[in-house]
Amino acid sequence: MSAAKSEPKALACAAGMPDPLHLDQQLCFALYAASNRIQRLYRPLLEPLGLTYPQYLVMLVLWQHGRRSVGELGEALHLDSGTLTPLLKRLEAAGLVVRKRCSEDERRVFVDLSAEGRALRKQATGIPGQVACATVLEPGALQRLRDEVRGLLTSLAGD
Repeated sequence: MSAAKSEPKALACAAGMPDPLHLDQQLCFALYAASNRIQRLYRPLLEPLGLTYPQYLVMLVLWQHGRRSVGELGEALHLDSGTLTPLLKRLEAAGLVVRKRCSEDERRVFVDLSAEGRALRKQATGIPGQVACATVLEPGALQRLRDEVRGLLTSLAGD
């Protein structure tokens, strides 16, 4: 959609904002700043596991679902293969995952947990609770916030 065609709709969506160009009025900034803070909360919790936050997200998918193709991981994490491949190489070098080409289709690569990667799950079980406590939000409020952000992600994915 061209900028000229979307301008009236954008003006209607911004109606009621005191100044739509104020930083504090930007949804993108609120999400960006909150995401940065959340990731900073994870850093000291993940350090003893030898994981970065993006690596932790990969491990969460594998702990939940087991073996996945690179494409399935990318879809679950909203990442392209160019971003995901270096992450997976580092996890493999750390001995946490095993990558294997599909014998029927060499273009497909599957990722599975190694024994060490499976064992790491036990050490990570307390992390979500520690992060939830650090937000100082009540469990119900935290769940509603997560659901709202997921709804936003879903609505934007159809764009």
